Amino acid sequence: MIVPARNSAATIGGTLSAIAASDFEGDYELVVVDDGSTDDTARVAERHGARVVSLEGQHGPAGARNAGIAATSAPLLAFTDADCTPTRGWLGSVVEALGAAELVTGPVLPDDGVPVGPFDRTLRLADASDRFETANLAVHRTTAETVGGFEPFAPVPGRPELGLRPRPDQGHFGEDVVFGWRAVRAGARRAFASDALVYHAVFPRGPRGYVAERWRLRYFPALLREVPELRGTMPCRVFLSRRTLRFDAAVVGVSLAIARRRAAPAALAIPYVRRDLRTWRPFTRGGLVENAALVVGDAVGLAALARGGIAARRLLL
Repeated sequence: MIVPARNSAATIGGTLSAIAASDFEGDYELVVVDDGSTDDTARVAERHGARVVSLEGQHGPAGARNAGIAATSAPLLAFTDADCTPTRGWLGSVVEALGAAELVTGPVLPDDGVPVGPFDRTLRLADASDRFETANLAVHRTTAETVGGFEPFAPVPGRPELGLRPRPDQGHFGEDVVFGWRAVRAGARRAFASDALVYHAVFPRGPRGYVAERWRLRYFPALLREVPELRGTMPCRVFLSRRTLRFDAAVVGVSLAIARRRAAPAALAIPYVRRDLRTWRPFTRGGLVENAALVVGDAVGLAALARGGIAARRLLL
């Protein structure tokens, strides 16, 4: 199994301890790829018995996973992240699923028992995902080699100033989606191992961090250009999610109500208000701050999708 890590000394010990507690009875090799960390990530990994592959400089998770693939000859490859905690049955479940499929995903939930605030960063995947998140992904080696491993999706030609391909120091975006769909196009059978549960750490984040993260949605139209199959997973084929659909309807409704000086069009905002905003004690200080941040975040997301859509020549709202 392969765990990419950068500056993960605070969390990777829990990841590796959970893997060591696996009830899997077969042989496996654990490879941690240290992606140019400046903390004790490599030493923590070595203390937990992992084989550490150290990279010079920061290559990003895609480059780190590729280095992990190159460092082992195992016929089956399982991936998780350095901020995740696999359950005891995870490895056995994905290995079993790989007996009937070439590409396997499983559920990812926030750390058990840890409360998740409205702006905190974590991951929640209860069902099969068409984005093939590598927090919980397993694949046959032959399939990984057929598709050429992981790589960030290509930038829009001639528009590098828009930053449609994030640098490694800016985080990563979309390489797991591209990898999964290339595998599917190459004939890989997909499976969802419902018992292969992985927990994801919960990172506290305030309103400002949440709003800033929404600007990263500008990468999605270029990703859609790279993986047009995602259209079929989107509401009405043009909306990124049901939330963005509700927000856009709210914007249209409120705009029409103001322009026509009639209240009726504002009813289009009701689904967004009821589903996506805090409706309990909304006029307290906490409620006002939370709702303001959510609305601003959705507005930033709409602007990000518009900017990215123009550059990539793909309509996505």
